[in-house]
Amino acid sequence: MGTDAANGAGDGTATSEGGGRVLHATTPLDEAFVRSLRCGDEVWLDGTVWGVRDASLIRFFDEGKRVDADFGGAVFLHTAPSVRPDGSGGYLPVSVGTTTSMRMDRFTRGCLDELGVRAIVGKGGLSAESLEHLRRSGGVYLAVTGGAASVQTRQVAEIEDVLWEDLMPECLWRFRMRGFGPLFVGMDSHGVSEYQRVRDTAQERRAAARRVLGL
Repeated sequence: MGTDAANGAGDGTATSEGGGRVLHATTPLDEAFVRSLRCGDEVWLDGTVWGVRDASLIRFFDEGKRVDADFGGAVFLHTAPSVRPDGSGGYLPVSVGTTTSMRMDRFTRGCLDELGVRAIVGKGGLSAESLEHLRRSGGVYLAVTGGAASVQTRQVAEIEDVLWEDLMPECLWRFRMRGFGPLFVGMDSHGVSEYQRVRDTAQERRAAARRVLGL
């Protein structure tokens, strides 16, 4: 269940350098916790995080396949990790980076409504349509820091399982994470997107610059 337990302020949260809250949670996440999140909050996760990519999502939604797993309250991470055999039939992480989310944007609604996923972790954000799905279904998009794959890999305590190995490396990965973060709320369940804010600010500054230059 999600929790806002953290070191710091008396309400159970700390404050980040950017002014948002710092929250720690254990998966699976409940709707109340996810809806409490706001853009700019910093989140750290422990517990199961599922790695998905284009091929595994195509198998879920275009081919209609399912696996024996409960995704209620799950966190999906957009990744196709580099791994090596552990000698006993499993895998050890070599590099668990995060890929750009937009190529998997069309699967957002299915992840939320059909599977019960609560959080999607990736880079670059999702579309305005996906933002509406997050608002309606009580989901959140958590952004990772680009180029931090080495840090993220060290936060993988164990690769607990891998399903659909024929899709390697775009399989369905079950990671057990310890202190996975920092993750930043880039799109929340209240219709707010940091990505749209950045675009709007850029357009305003561009217009101001053109006025100064007399263009």
